[in-house]
Amino acid sequence: MADQDNHDVIAPEGKVNPIDTDYQVGQDNIALQIGPFGLDIHNRVFMISGLAIVAFVFLTLAFQNQVGPMFGDLRNWLTSSLDWFFLISGNIFVLVCLGLILSPLGRVRIGGTEAKPDFSYLGWFSMLFAAGMGIGLMFYGVSEPLSHYGTALGGVSVENGARTDWAPLGGAAGNSAEAARLGMSATIYHWALHPWAIYAVLALGLAIFSFNKGLPLTVRSVFYPLLGERVWGWPGHIIDILAVVATLFGLATSLGLGASQASAGLNYLFGLPGGTTTEIVLVILITAVAMVSVLAGLDAGVKRLSEINMVLAALLLLFIIIVGPTLAILTGFFANLAAYLEYLPALSNPIGREDANFSQGWTAFYWAWWISWSPFVGMFIARVSRGRTVREFLVSVLLVPSAACVLWMTAFGGTAIDQLANGYQSVAEAALPLQLFTMLDALPLAQITSFIGIVLVVVFFVTSSDSGSLVIDTISAGGKVNSPKPQRVFWCTFEGLVAIALILGGGLVALQAMAVSTGFPFTLVLLVACVALIKGLMSEPRAV
Repeated sequence: MADQDNHDVIAPEGKVNPIDTDYQVGQDNIALQIGPFGLDIHNRVFMISGLAIVAFVFLTLAFQNQVGPMFGDLRNWLTSSLDWFFLISGNIFVLVCLGLILSPLGRVRIGGTEAKPDFSYLGWFSMLFAAGMGIGLMFYGVSEPLSHYGTALGGVSVENGARTDWAPLGGAAGNSAEAARLGMSATIYHWALHPWAIYAVLALGLAIFSFNKGLPLTVRSVFYPLLGERVWGWPGHIIDILAVVATLFGLATSLGLGASQASAGLNYLFGLPGGTTTEIVLVILITAVAMVSVLAGLDAGVKRLSEINMVLAALLLLFIIIVGPTLAILTGFFANLAAYLEYLPALSNPIGREDANFSQGWTAFYWAWWISWSPFVGMFIARVSRGRTVREFLVSVLLVPSAACVLWMTAFGGTAIDQLANGYQSVAEAALPLQLFTMLDALPLAQITSFIGIVLVVVFFVTSSDSGSLVIDTISAGGKVNSPKPQRVFWCTFEGLVAIALILGGGLVALQAMAVSTGFPFTLVLLVACVALIKGLMSEPRAV
């Protein structure tokens, strides 16, 4: 077992079944001194992933006009050819989580049978939610329910024997009430159980193999039951390199979305010029703020910003519930849950789908995006979840954030649909990044709430960037959680550069294409990780 005196491996409390290995955390690392800055990096993981990302940024910036169409073709090919694979994988992750909740393995405690939680429930949930979905909820909270509602209401359209509409399933032509039910069901499907199950599988594996088995907090450790000591060689290097690249591009996608929405909001509120230049300036400024948070560390930086996020998000949500269609939102929460459960089997069916535009353009993209985020969110959740039982962990990670997402989408999307049904066409006609602000414009105190919306986008942006930098740095430092701070600054800077490169090289399409392309190979990694996780849990003592 790794040396428990090493501060990068936290000693368990109570009974565990550790893995006996001679591997020491950081034994393959190279320590460098560049001027006043010290580095402690895993020689192969850091070098290969870093060089690959540098090459990508250079080529994208050098050939901006050529890469845009290429990114579009890449995304379309991946989602149209592999939609069945992403849908099946998403279902497997949900079933694995539900199976572990119901099985005796749910009594295993992360960190040992006597371990106590490091964070309160409030602090824990704040970090889970801010890391997992912040920017996405702000960007899609209004636009996605509206989009699915509109396409469902429009019904099915066929040209040359193929469907050309974007309606989920068979749509609900001319039936406003059913179109709203179907639209909200499709939105909840993309934001509730399935994405959180993706995060939970990897997070639980990382937590068990680090806090119970005594292995480094890095993705390769999850595969020890299957690879044995080979996990410290090239098979493990490849896994960690994939994790770094997937995380970076998944984060860059979200940062690009956040910059797009913040730019549109500043233009809408204050008349500041929008477009690519403003988005790039925002990426630079917010990356600089994220660096400050990264240097402050997990407790002082990430945790504090996450809690600020939660307060602001809760205030905005409460405002919408009070001044919006209050009764419709409160009753809609339960009605939308019921509709989601009703439509779930059809929405999650990977075979024989006729709604190709929806299942490929929406669902397959989302699953690949969530999977590309999973190393980042999974490792972050693992780091803050010590002391929870497997059952408590999975119930909390699956159900609590899912319920919050349902309430958020019901309040924001439901209010926008209600506005549209009452003749407020502007909310549907606005550009996608502006739909949140257009919806708020029809409510009281629009200037104040829209400004809070921009602040939320920015702070979610910062928390994603800083916590992502901590995670990537841990992986590229061979599992060291206390590596030199210049390395965190390096990765934080690179996230911003990749986001800028993708914005210049094709905008939203380029961002989505890279999320999908890195999500595909990592889906294979996650499927194998499910087997390794179950094998690891079966050998652990269980709390009484």
